[in-house]
Amino acid sequence: MALDPKRLPAHIAIIMDGNGRWAKARGLHRGRGHEAGAETAKAVVRRCRELGIRHLTLYTFSKENWSRPKTEIRIIFDLLKRFLRRELPSLIEQDIRLCVLGDEEGLPDSVQKVLADIQAKTAHCRSMTLNLAVNYSSRDEIVRAAKNLVAKGLAPKDVTEAVLAAELFTKGQPDPDLIIRTSGELRLSNYLLFQAAYAEFYFTEILWPDFSPAELERALAEYQHRQRRFGRTGEQVAEN
Repeated sequence: MALDPKRLPAHIAIIMDGNGRWAKARGLHRGRGHEAGAETAKAVVRRCRELGIRHLTLYTFSKENWSRPKTEIRIIFDLLKRFLRRELPSLIEQDIRLCVLGDEEGLPDSVQKVLADIQAKTAHCRSMTLNLAVNYSSRDEIVRAAKNLVAKGLAPKDVTEAVLAAELFTKGQPDPDLIIRTSGELRLSNYLLFQAAYAEFYFTEILWPDFSPAELERALAEYQHRQRRFGRTGEQVAEN
């Protein structure tokens, strides 16, 4: 599939949905679905790096996910720790920096330690930033940012979009140009609400474990056929 390298998004964010349904359809335990989903994430990260995508954000675990069965939560975190330890050499080889978006202090100690270790060991990498949204809630993120500004004593007149953005977990990174959600669901699920203001959306019925690099390229091809207006008319965009 021919993609225009000059029109690729700088930042892709993905809601990786459908692991459980993928496993259920095959008569497997939900944990097997998460394992398959982790392998898909690995392949998608590598393809994004090959294409030159500078920022990729994966919705890994939301604050709302704590309502899931304790056994499944344990499986998810054990898988996350094993996966990151195993993939550390590959991340360094590909010059990929890992960042975590979310309330890290609310995670189990063992998870915090692994995330801190991988972030420290990839901090020097510059070719791509891989964000994992873990224990993440966009509303919580915005509330935290507002509280930080209040604590700094900023006057209302000094609070701008840029000032608020600098307090978000994504500070210093561009907003996502493209948000992809798998499994046929058509909602954001409390994901990057502030940052998604002008993102393009791509929804697919494909369950996350079946979302191959080829499917990623289909999403990118559709993205490249869209006209991004940012509030302007089509005529204004054409003039530019």
